[in-house]
Amino acid sequence: MKPLRRLQEDFQGYLLDLTGPIEDEIIGTETVSVTERLEIYAIAYRLRLLETLETDFVALNAFLGKDKFEEIGRAYIDAHTSDHFSLRYFGRHMSRFLAETPPYRDDPLLAELAAFDWALTDAFDAEDSEVVTADDMAAIPPADWPMMRLVPHASVQRLDLQWNAPAIWKAADQKQETLPTPEKAEFPVSWVVWRQNLESYFRSLTVDEACALDTVLRGESFETICEDLCEWIDAQNVAAHAAGLLKQWVTDGLIREITLSEEKRKDTRKK
Repeated sequence: MKPLRRLQEDFQGYLLDLTGPIEDEIIGTETVSVTERLEIYAIAYRLRLLETLETDFVALNAFLGKDKFEEIGRAYIDAHTSDHFSLRYFGRHMSRFLAETPPYRDDPLLAELAAFDWALTDAFDAEDSEVVTADDMAAIPPADWPMMRLVPHASVQRLDLQWNAPAIWKAADQKQETLPTPEKAEFPVSWVVWRQNLESYFRSLTVDEACALDTVLRGESFETICEDLCEWIDAQNVAAHAAGLLKQWVTDGLIREITLSEEKRKDTRKK
């Protein structure tokens, strides 16, 4: 008899490829053949993966309908083996799959729906932490503001979407019978997705706020945020504008921590 580990590997191989040496280790009966016994597990495995995708892709599922979503789900299962012990991560390639795979790539709304669905999943499952408060901000000396680095909450996700995927998701989440008609904006719209306590939130961003938030996500300083904002905001008003954005981020719970560059602080004080 094969070692247990080898039997498990052969069984896993059959579930993924529907063939393999495990067939030689299974005993059939007059009523249920070896093939039928193995197919029961193979079918159940794929149904569980489909169920996971249905849960993770609320908007995509509602927009496509049961049959079309199942078709895409099965195609995705064939293209992407579940390679993590947790099903939580199984759907992480869906947006790219829809953007690159014919015929689904011919409808770019599908990839954006999947991207927005997944951003909400990532935000909800992100590591929890305390967030910066208005009192924390008030305690930082004005002279230290240029050296501040804003550490975003782990749940913060940034997307640029050209279709009205968020509106479709909202209607699907509320189980509305009629979803919004797909609409394509002239230019991509920036969005931020995050979690506060046990609730997920999202909102659109102006071009300048999206730029500033992207600078935060790159780990740059408040001074750099101001420099980047000068593309849209007059230099003499940019610091106040950036401070207003920071106040909004703190209110929303987007900022986990504020750090200061000690080396730069020393250099600044020498001057």
